[in-house]
Amino acid sequence: MTFILGLTGSIAMGKSTTAGLFRRLGVPVHDADAAVHALYAGAAVPLIESAFPGTTAASIVDRDRLRAAVLGNPEALHRLEAIVHPLVRESEQAFLKRAADAPLVVLDVPLLLETQGDRRCDAVVVATAPAAVQRERVLARPGTTVATLEQILSRQMPDAEKRRRAHFLVDTSRGLDSAEAQVRSILASLAGRPGRVLRMREKAG
Repeated sequence: MTFILGLTGSIAMGKSTTAGLFRRLGVPVHDADAAVHALYAGAAVPLIESAFPGTTAASIVDRDRLRAAVLGNPEALHRLEAIVHPLVRESEQAFLKRAADAPLVVLDVPLLLETQGDRRCDAVVVATAPAAVQRERVLARPGTTVATLEQILSRQMPDAEKRRRAHFLVDTSRGLDSAEAQVRSILASLAGRPGRVLRMREKAG
């Protein structure tokens, strides 16, 4: 059975870099963010326009308008998630079907723990870095302010809690070579392990 490894991490913790390392080492990766991007130019467009009029143009979701419509509005955010999350799950299921012969796959999900997505995984790896490194990385992004960072962090589980719930950690603050060594170590420790937890949880549910 395919072993399903969930990958997550708070903003600017190096999750995407870590996902890229898994890919480079031959592991199939499903990127939930990439799935959302595709949906914002496809199946989700009419649904989002209906729920949030004026947030799409030329059959594409205007991410800035949509962000303005939901930021700081929990009810609006919940409506958006009710549209997008099931579609991303469909994309994920299609990916798992295509990768059924792989010994291990990675589900790259930003809010994996916040949405209980870890229940679909056999183990969880968290990309992490010291808070000062995270802050420096975020504020180096164009248009990102301290207020924006605080709003994003308010929606995410604290890094300390994510680390507590992780089976594996990848500290991305030590450079790319170190991160790759950590990913290789994770793969070595999981080599030959069948995916069991997901199946047992599905049966129990």
